[in-house]
Amino acid sequence: MKSKIKVVFAFFLAVLLVAPAVWAQEAVKVGIILPVTGEKAKFGEIERKSFEMALEEINAAGGINGKKLQFIFEDDTGRPDVARSAAEKLITKDKVVMLGGGYGSSETFAIAGVAQQSGLPFLVNTGSDNKITERGWDYVFRLNPPVGDYPKGLESFLTEVVKPQTAVILYENTNFGSSGSKEFQQTCERLGIKVVLMEGYEHGGVDFKPLLIKVKQANPDLVYMISYLMDASLLMRQSMELRLTPKVFVGGAAGFTLPEFQKNAGKASESVFSATLWYQTLPYPGAQEYFDKFVKKYGVETEYHGAEAYAAAYVIADALKRAKSFSPDDVRKALAETDMMTVFGPVKFIAYDNMTNQNKLPTYLVQWINGKLELVWPKDVATKPYVYPIDWAKVWQ
Repeated sequence: MKSKIKVVFAFFLAVLLVAPAVWAQEAVKVGIILPVTGEKAKFGEIERKSFEMALEEINAAGGINGKKLQFIFEDDTGRPDVARSAAEKLITKDKVVMLGGGYGSSETFAIAGVAQQSGLPFLVNTGSDNKITERGWDYVFRLNPPVGDYPKGLESFLTEVVKPQTAVILYENTNFGSSGSKEFQQTCERLGIKVVLMEGYEHGGVDFKPLLIKVKQANPDLVYMISYLMDASLLMRQSMELRLTPKVFVGGAAGFTLPEFQKNAGKASESVFSATLWYQTLPYPGAQEYFDKFVKKYGVETEYHGAEAYAAAYVIADALKRAKSFSPDDVRKALAETDMMTVFGPVKFIAYDNMTNQNKLPTYLVQWINGKLELVWPKDVATKPYVYPIDWAKVWQ
């Protein structure tokens, strides 16, 4: 009898020891590439936290048809060559079934090239250079709007409210900045706004005053800036110091929507507008709930970058659940057939404006009002009325 008990005990002990290993072997591995270090780390941090929060929920609900979903994170450090190496490592060494992530456009384009060449699906959630989905790559899908669509929520505000005659466009010399500046220049031409200065700059500068003196001399109605966090903050602080007084300052999303922008720029952030892709009060199922859960879990607010990552995690899970197998072709086919609602909005990959496998979504306009980022346009979804016209002397006193 005792020997039987020992055998049974040994059996159950073996099961307990082996079960985690079996569970790990059955895990469905997906590679997520983000900037965890470097100057874009704040964006990578908010996205990684959102991916991890979604992953916990997905696995708690049964994972991928009973198998655990596993995200293997790699740091691209904000550099295309590192991003390329990270993608190659995830594909050849970790044997992931697909790739996700992609923040900076230059890094995302590098990852996309590796994914296409390797024949492995890649779901982009932030990299926005139009060309990422203009190559006809059938293994590359993009959840977020391209940078060319960013100003669309701004257009009606300019034509109906501000009615600017002249504009200055400042942009970081990256794929994101260059592509976005050209697209906004075309927007200005279409709206009859004369671009009196369009100039790029190298990121990470500490003195933008020579550039901003040119802006002051041009005296535009509108200053449109495509910048990441630190540059966005410094551009506005130095604009305040030089007393630039256009009718409006508008950011092209990116650094202008993070909570750290207001902390870094201080009162120079007040009344600044920005294009945005999402806001927690939009009528997307679960949007406010995601925002509230993020704040409760991490103690800080989230914004559109986090919502992109959170939604991407659920799109990845949905595609893997529907895929006939985890072969690249079956996963690609499942992604191509995606038609679902997320906290970031509806996701369905279509072809438009020379892009393929591209999700199409509306964009919006936010403004920093009394130290808080408010959704101000279109009016029917606004959380607060916009502040305009703006008395910069009073704002900056």
